[in-house]
Amino acid sequence: VLHWKRDGGDAILAGDILQVTPTRRHVSFMYSYPNYIPLNAAKVLRIASALEPFAFDHIYGAWWNQNVIGDAKAAFARSVARYLAAIA
Repeated sequence: VLHWKRDGGDAILAGDILQVTPTRRHVSFMYSYPNYIPLNAAKVLRIASALEPFAFDHIYGAWWNQNVIGDAKAAFARSVARYLAAIA
């Protein structure tokens, strides 16, 4: 995951651990997408904590057209809560 500070609104460039969902309104977390191994709660919380200090408007996913454009920080926060509830 990389934070990109730019004039057109700061962005997160997602790697392979953080993926934009097909709806482009959420992200999800996996330890291994090819092997369908989910990421545990402690690691998701650590990612959320690491990104908290950064402002970002967009999240650019690893695949074409898999981006959250606008209000991405709020979408990320909703996604963390949603994911943690799903694995609880």
